[in-house]
Amino acid sequence: MGGSQSREDLELSDSDTESQHEEEEEESYQDVSNETPEKSSSSGRSRPQTPSSFDEVESKLKALKLKYPSTTTQTQQSPNPNFKNGVKLYLHIGGNTPKAKWVTSEKLTSYAFIKTSKINGQNEDEEEDEEESESEEAAWWVLRVSTKIRAKVAVEMQLKTLKEQRRVDFVAEGVWAMKFFSDEDYKLFNSKYQDCLFENTFGYESNEANKVKVYGKDFVGWANPEKADDSMWEDAEDDFMKSPGSATPANGNQDLREEFEEASNGGIQSLALGALDNSFLVGDSGIQVVKNLSHGIQGKGVYVNFGSGNHRSGSNLVHSTPKKALLMRAETNMLLMSPMNEGKLHSTGLHQLDIETGKIITEWKFEKDGTDITMRDIANDSKAAQLDPSGSTFLGLDDNRLCRWDMRDRHGIVQDLATANTPVLNWTQGHQFSRGTNFQCFASTGDGSIVVGSLDGKIRLYSTNSMRQAKTAFPGLGSPITHVDVTFDGKWILGTTDTYLILICSLFTDKDGKTKTGFNGRMGNRIAAPRLLKLTPLDSHLAGVNNKFRKAQFSWRVLSRRKMVLLAGVSDGFLTVVYFLDLRGVQECAALPTVTENGKQERHLVATVGKFSVIWNFQQVKNGSHECYRNQEGLKSCYCYKIVLKDDSIVDSRFMHDKFAVNDSPEAPLVIATPMKVSSFSISSRR
Repeated sequence: MGGSQSREDLELSDSDTESQHEEEEEESYQDVSNETPEKSSSSGRSRPQTPSSFDEVESKLKALKLKYPSTTTQTQQSPNPNFKNGVKLYLHIGGNTPKAKWVTSEKLTSYAFIKTSKINGQNEDEEEDEEESESEEAAWWVLRVSTKIRAKVAVEMQLKTLKEQRRVDFVAEGVWAMKFFSDEDYKLFNSKYQDCLFENTFGYESNEANKVKVYGKDFVGWANPEKADDSMWEDAEDDFMKSPGSATPANGNQDLREEFEEASNGGIQSLALGALDNSFLVGDSGIQVVKNLSHGIQGKGVYVNFGSGNHRSGSNLVHSTPKKALLMRAETNMLLMSPMNEGKLHSTGLHQLDIETGKIITEWKFEKDGTDITMRDIANDSKAAQLDPSGSTFLGLDDNRLCRWDMRDRHGIVQDLATANTPVLNWTQGHQFSRGTNFQCFASTGDGSIVVGSLDGKIRLYSTNSMRQAKTAFPGLGSPITHVDVTFDGKWILGTTDTYLILICSLFTDKDGKTKTGFNGRMGNRIAAPRLLKLTPLDSHLAGVNNKFRKAQFSWRVLSRRKMVLLAGVSDGFLTVVYFLDLRGVQECAALPTVTENGKQERHLVATVGKFSVIWNFQQVKNGSHECYRNQEGLKSCYCYKIVLKDDSIVDSRFMHDKFAVNDSPEAPLVIATPMKVSSFSISSRR
């Protein structure tokens, strides 16, 4: 019923280049070509008779010396010096079974990059590395290997480089590996691949001028990672190790253990985790209330049906499953947003559910200047806003709108919900952009700063003071951002695309030498290159062609609701400073967002792909000397993760609040929801 898995790449051997290991190679890497592989003279033969004289022995040794060195040298370099783009091709078979292995598909073949409008096996007779004549059809760069592989050069290939082995792995209707006969061949392939990928992604020829056009002069490190300033990543590693509770080593082994699994009352659509007593499973017909425990969540037998207790019989909530659930007012209320039409995320309003009574108390409408408008997403004002018992505002996002909504009347009078036809939310702050920003998703930090992901892959950072102009706009890598999250302190941003996750460090040093985040100032040109989190080609293939990354999130470490005393400092009749006093001491109000509760940092990242829940160690990802990064070309990509495999497609995977972590665990329980079940996993350290 699901458990943790850790996969390592199976080593490809070049044992066929050494005569003494040829027999082993034939057993380990079966040849799947139509030709029968040649057997070494040292394998499968009967023992020869003892020679009758020393001269005969000497002649046989000379014959062997003439034969073997030439074969070895030829194989290690290139079997034929005139053979262009020669490679050895392997195919992975057996999937995730104990019999999984690499087999030799072709001992010698060639590859070519072709620009063509025909991708899937059509028009096989193009000239290699040449462009076809111009046509009205769009032309793409395609990788062709022998007659077996023909794939558009794109991130969907999940190409993984292994420099020390002169090897690349990738997906093309199967999982393949190519080994090159020299370092020069390996470098040539990677250089050409990156050029083709850039052109296919952005529509420009790959050169320095076009890279500046796409990324901007301040983001040269994104186009050329070797030129990037990684000092901020290193500083962040030091800060992480100094923070409380950071004793878990970066390479420490961690086990996932399933604690609870329960059937749901209906098809789960979303997961709303609480930091207090309860969490909520939003389903097709209602909401199931579950109890938060130190080892996960368990059902309480309480179910709120959308069809009962609704104050409006005509409400569309009964007929449309909510796609977004937002807790607020100390988790006593929930906002539910349903799409207007199936397949579209936009909504013209939302419902407010009183969790304590189990009734929908009002149906709100989105309106600006007397005109109905739509929203595609809503979010809390800040990371901990759901714990505020008096909260009445929340954030809204549409394709070209970013705003804050207020459930209070703009004139300070509480709206009469009983008599109002459809209460209208008050647009208190925001901006409606005239040009297409194509916003897709957003999230807020501990102090209420906002990060927004877009269709073009850009990620924008907005301060608490303005929603009109972004303080920082990170360029896209070509893939739409479908989900975004940010740490409580705003230092780290996690974007989700269909094929990879992008982790961005927002720290920079200003002209006065002060360290800030991109939410509070313009970052200039000292911007660190991002890091990518990917599945290996094998895991990507096993996840399924149509399964994509969804809802990548940091683990949950925010300020919990505590009893606090508000102290105000007054000088000359003016309010000068505000302090919060609690059992842990005095903190200046402006400094609260700089760290999470107790100074702890988020420890893990989690995302879903089909039936996989994938977990990365955050500290390990930030570690620049981590083994994943030693062998790679281009942007650093981390492939070290744990997988929890479920029997059904996963709706959501999220870590509970840190206060539910037990003493022997570095993290709170992980909750994984499928349409019909919800499971809780604990993480334990294993030294």
